[in-house]
Amino acid sequence: MDPAPPLISFRGVSKRFPGARALEDVSFDVASGSCHALCGENGAGKSTLGKLLAGIDVPDAGEILVAGRPVHFGEPRDALAAGIGMVHQELSFCENLSVAENLCLGDLPRRGLLLSRPALEQRARDMLAAIEATIDVRRLVGDLTVAEQQVVQIAAAVGGGARVIIFDEPTSSLSQHEADHLYALLGRLRSRGTTCVYVSHRMPEIFRLCDTITVLRDGKHVATRAANALDEAALVHLMIGRELSEYLGQKADREPGEALLRVQELSSPGRFADIGFEVRAGEVVGLAGLVGAGRSDIAKAIFGLDAEAHGRVEVAGKALAGGSPAAAMRAGLGFVPEDRKRQGLIAGLTALENLTLPTLAQLSRFGWIRFGAERARAEEVFARLKLPPPGLDLAAGGLSGGNQQKIVLAKWLAARCRVLLLDEPTRGVDVGAKSEIHGLIRDLAAGGSGILLISSELPELLALSTRMLVLREGRLVGELGRGADQETLMRLMAGVDAPIVNRPR
Repeated sequence: MDPAPPLISFRGVSKRFPGARALEDVSFDVASGSCHALCGENGAGKSTLGKLLAGIDVPDAGEILVAGRPVHFGEPRDALAAGIGMVHQELSFCENLSVAENLCLGDLPRRGLLLSRPALEQRARDMLAAIEATIDVRRLVGDLTVAEQQVVQIAAAVGGGARVIIFDEPTSSLSQHEADHLYALLGRLRSRGTTCVYVSHRMPEIFRLCDTITVLRDGKHVATRAANALDEAALVHLMIGRELSEYLGQKADREPGEALLRVQELSSPGRFADIGFEVRAGEVVGLAGLVGAGRSDIAKAIFGLDAEAHGRVEVAGKALAGGSPAAAMRAGLGFVPEDRKRQGLIAGLTALENLTLPTLAQLSRFGWIRFGAERARAEEVFARLKLPPPGLDLAAGGLSGGNQQKIVLAKWLAARCRVLLLDEPTRGVDVGAKSEIHGLIRDLAAGGSGILLISSELPELLALSTRMLVLREGRLVGELGRGADQETLMRLMAGVDAPIVNRPR
């Protein structure tokens, strides 16, 4: 019996952008009803391929076939008409409009010349019901969680008639609980015959969800294999072209030096209370906790981004003025935020301009930027991060996720900060970039910096941290030293066999 013909076929697809080759002569098939993973390092071409299929970009060469017929999409509306939708990593909504208004924005129901709000809301409810979601359609999209916004994106695709949905890093900003709900929704879609093209850096979910895996490297097709024919080590080798069995590396033994960061009785109403700890030179202090425990809130308060926070923060023995990021930066404190797109980068500026933003005063004379000094500082940091010098003049928004994250880190390397607050520093980056960032964190600590590390990936915390502080419901509930295991850490985070602490008010 002959196998069923593929639903989607890529034949010799190539795409270039100014200064970069995104895809070159890529060919493979996607079977109907499958969940087909696209894997590769940042910049391998995964998202570009998804955008070509979704009609956001147009290939320079080659062709895309749907059910054996060549298609030519000039815009996403054309792709959706052919039954192809996309759920983007970077959510794009009108946040001041309701769920119903966002879902029906392209085709608003009318009664005569006026908008029919009852029909609008009923259509939106029907679209959500089609994927068994129960979100109130009158809520503003800006008030939804990231997970709920992902569900609205999926409802828009399914409601528009999509039988193929491209998921681009859909869980990169979700907690494990939220991700589990998304997995269940994806399972329901597949049971109805929907074909999923799934882009992700998370190995466990790839093997959990996908039956076929295509690997891209440097814009070229490397392999398409059945998921059950690969393990994580083999997949990593295909992605990066070398062995990376120990990419988390080993912790270096060192005696900590002086206290570089000291936090005393730090509180913020409704967020956290009575936080006290210190980070010494040469230490990587992990801050562990479940989503909502207050980890990111504490980092923001230390950096001066919470006007309601009160307490005492010292850097190298000197007190910081509360609510003043400028004072924090002058004291040698750097902050890599959780959301690099909104808080860490200005997408329209070049990589060089982003990199030197915190240090322009040092690189200026009489109010004029010394461009030679600026470029020399940037090139020095780029070399340290193994980034190509031509990338300095590219817009930050056009770089791969891994290179964007390196730029966010590079800002504080250029500023020569002694204390770094790192909030999810490897979120949404591939295994190779993650390895490089881990190496950089270790090098910084070995050089005498003090690092406060926040991560939802427990293996990352356990591998990098000198010791770990555990938060639960806005309060510090324990400290674990080197050698702690993941089960002990998780039990302390969740409050298993321990009294629940009331959330601060």
